[in-house]
Amino acid sequence: MRAQNSATPPSAIAVADPTATSHPLSAAASSGASSAASPAASSGASSTGRSGTVLAGLGVVAFSLTFPATAWGLESFGPWSLVALRSVLAAVVAGGVLLAARVPLPERRHWAGLAVVGGGVVVGFPLLTTLALQTSTTSHAAVVVGLLPLTTAVLGSLRTGERPSRVFWIAALAGAAVVIAFTVQQSGGALTSGDLYLFGALLVCAAGYTEGGRLARVMPGWQVIGWALVLCLPLAVAGSLVALPLEPVHLTAHGVVGLVWVAAGSTFLGLYVWYRGMAAIGVARASQLQLAQPLLTLVWSFLLLGEELSAAAPVAAVAVLVCIAATQRAGRRAAR
Repeated sequence: MRAQNSATPPSAIAVADPTATSHPLSAAASSGASSAASPAASSGASSTGRSGTVLAGLGVVAFSLTFPATAWGLESFGPWSLVALRSVLAAVVAGGVLLAARVPLPERRHWAGLAVVGGGVVVGFPLLTTLALQTSTTSHAAVVVGLLPLTTAVLGSLRTGERPSRVFWIAALAGAAVVIAFTVQQSGGALTSGDLYLFGALLVCAAGYTEGGRLARVMPGWQVIGWALVLCLPLAVAGSLVALPLEPVHLTAHGVVGLVWVAAGSTFLGLYVWYRGMAAIGVARASQLQLAQPLLTLVWSFLLLGEELSAAAPVAAVAVLVCIAATQRAGRRAAR
């Protein structure tokens, strides 16, 4: 490494003008400029916060369709085949976009984080939840999503150094309690053989969300999920080659639509807007928007799969919306 001269050139030495600070009009003008810039900066931050919330919310809507679409996909494919094909298709879409945009390879220091994203949200969560849905209903599987916002907020605070307020944590805990109580009641309160898969999915997904939100601060969100998918492509191709001959394939309209959605909608587009939103408003604050995801999933399950919807759903929905509003308000106050 070439050593740099630490001497300061004479031309770079600033000499204070004694008249610059002695005149009261100068101070007044400086103060006026600062006060004028403050509202503009505040307005820009507010606009960024709103757009980040909208983007993260769109991600939640996309994720809420994942379980019903997976149930459809299982009509045509075995669990291992579905997950492998899902990752392959999503990686092809992401790789095509990266090539078309001529995006350079990420810096070496980011590859470990991208591997965590890939292992958590590209491989781990889809595989574990797909295995769980063989024995669990989508209503019961929503339990894992009920715990995911709180888990993501905790991991995000530890990994990124975010320090949400006490009000935020109270509202987050209350929201998690409401969602868990509702979803457990919806599923009859009984544990299933898929619960071990669901709890594992909870942990790996929260880790992937947290690392992806951190990386989205230094690179665009679509590049975060794009490179994570490309990184997992060799594993996904190998998994497809092994699983497809071993598991039966019966193509149906539902099965194909389910596969396409979990690949393009949930895995690529959903994570793209999700990571952009997390980069704008923070991991902890964005994670709490997912409190609405189990309720949305139950609605989709009712409409698309014919599963029963409890009469307690509207009450739970109102309680969750109150908790979400509280966490978002606490997050906005902390950001000011």
